[in-house]
Amino acid sequence: MDHRAEVSDFLRTRRDRITPSQAGILGDTRRRVPGLRREEVAAATGISVEYYARIERGDLRGVSTEVLDALARTLLLDEAETDHLHDLAEAAGPPARRRPRPAEQAFPDSLQRFVDAVSVPVWVRDRRMDVVATNPVGRALYAPVLEDPAARGNTARFVFFSPASRTFFPDWEDNATGIVATLRTYAGQSPRDKRLSDLIGELATRSDDFRVRWAAHDVRHHLTGLKRIRHPEVGDLELGYEAMDFPAHPDWFMFGYTAAPGSPSVERLRLLGSLAQQSADGARSTADGRSTAAG
Repeated sequence: MDHRAEVSDFLRTRRDRITPSQAGILGDTRRRVPGLRREEVAAATGISVEYYARIERGDLRGVSTEVLDALARTLLLDEAETDHLHDLAEAAGPPARRRPRPAEQAFPDSLQRFVDAVSVPVWVRDRRMDVVATNPVGRALYAPVLEDPAARGNTARFVFFSPASRTFFPDWEDNATGIVATLRTYAGQSPRDKRLSDLIGELATRSDDFRVRWAAHDVRHHLTGLKRIRHPEVGDLELGYEAMDFPAHPDWFMFGYTAAPGSPSVERLRLLGSLAQQSADGARSTADGRSTAAG
């Protein structure tokens, strides 16, 4: 991805969405284009018009934290957008100054035991939306994603390449927008991640829905929320989710799902757990039978 174009498009789209009244500018209604003018952003930020023009052309080299924070306030950026702006500025610096992310590694047995010990559905994904681990009920919950040949174990591919995703996720539009915003966030944090860049390129090449959302330059911290799922075996589920990271493994994020007490989803989730246990018991019996026959 062209870093300067990323910076320029991000700042321009943020500037265009702010009305003069939101910025405290009164009495000026004769505007041919939406949003604030560059000189208004510069004045509110406390920098020269020339300096802001340089920044919006995509040159963040040497821009101080104080200026970035002031610009974030002027553009009414939320926490995720402010972090993204700082990530873009960090990426503009020399590569040697950026701490490389750990090389790809296998999911440790100790973490898998922890995931398996959790009673609610759990799955772990990386920054490229690849599912790297689940517990049995988590695998049962996301079976349509994990078993879909178009997805290849990747939630972004499932949403944008598989027609089944629109049934599995009743709120498909929100899910699609959230995935793109999350990928945009990760791209800002890891601009030299080739696998991530390749995934984004694949999605942009094959999906109009992805391209439209990518052009919006929205970013998001995907930490908590409500997920609606239409599961082929247990029906409609409405689940709250929480995301947790692993400090020792910054590339992985664990998502746990729970149902509100007394809701229909509680019983459906319990049924899904029973089905997952039956499947695990059946697989274990089959494996034991093969082992006995081999002996």
